[in-house]
Amino acid sequence: HHRDSLGSDVTFGPRELPLMTAGRGIAHSETSPVSHPRLLHGVQLWVVLPDAVRDTAPAFEHHAELPGFTSDGLSATVLVGELCGERSAATAHTPLVGADLELAPGADVELPLEPGFEYGLLSTSGAADVEGAPLGAGAMLYLGTGRRTLRLRGGATADGRPTRLMLLGGAPFDERIVMWWNFVGRSGEEIASYAEQWNAEDDRFGAVPGSDERLAAPPLPPVPLKARGRER
Repeated sequence: HHRDSLGSDVTFGPRELPLMTAGRGIAHSETSPVSHPRLLHGVQLWVVLPDAVRDTAPAFEHHAELPGFTSDGLSATVLVGELCGERSAATAHTPLVGADLELAPGADVELPLEPGFEYGLLSTSGAADVEGAPLGAGAMLYLGTGRRTLRLRGGATADGRPTRLMLLGGAPFDERIVMWWNFVGRSGEEIASYAEQWNAEDDRFGAVPGSDERLAAPPLPPVPLKARGRER
C-alpha cells in the first residue's frame, strides 16, 4: 500500500510496478494491506537521477499491466525499458532496462543484450547457470558491458518451481554520488542539508496525508560522507 505527499494512494500486487520519482523531494509510506499473504516477496529498486533532472518535480506512476513474453521455458515481464521488442511505458530518465525473468528447470535460453549497457543479474529464488557460471538464490552476478547476448540455463528445484531472476541494465552512470539513508546527493554537505530539512519537516518533502508516523533521519556518521563513483 503506497501513499505519498503528492496524494497518491495505491495498493499494488504481483507483476505490477509502482514507480516513484523523488526529484527535489517527496515523503512516502509503504505498508502491507490489512489483508495480505503471510509472506510477501518483492524487490525495491533505486535509480539515481542524472544531474540535469535530479531537481525535477516529484511524481508517481502505477503500472498495473506490464509487457512481457514467453519463449522456450522463459517467461519475462519488462518493468522498465525494452527487452526482446517488448517496451514498458514506465518513465526512465536514463537508458535502462529491468526485467523479471522466470526460468523453468532445465530451460536453456539466450537473451539479446545492448552491448553499451552495464548489466547485473539477481536471483530472487532458485538457481541458474549464467554463461557457465553458477548463480545461487539471493546472489547477484555482475556482467559488465560489451555483451550482445546472455545465455541462461534453469537449475533443478526440489519443488519444480521456476527460477526467478531480475535482469538489470543501463548506460554506465559516470556521475559521482553520495547515498545515505533515504537521500542521494553529490556531496556530504548536501546530504547533511537534506537530513536537517527532513527532520525539521521542511516543505521540501511535504507530508503523507493520513499518516501520523514520520521516521527521523538518523545521526550522520562521524566520518564525512564522500562522493563515490560506480563500484564493482
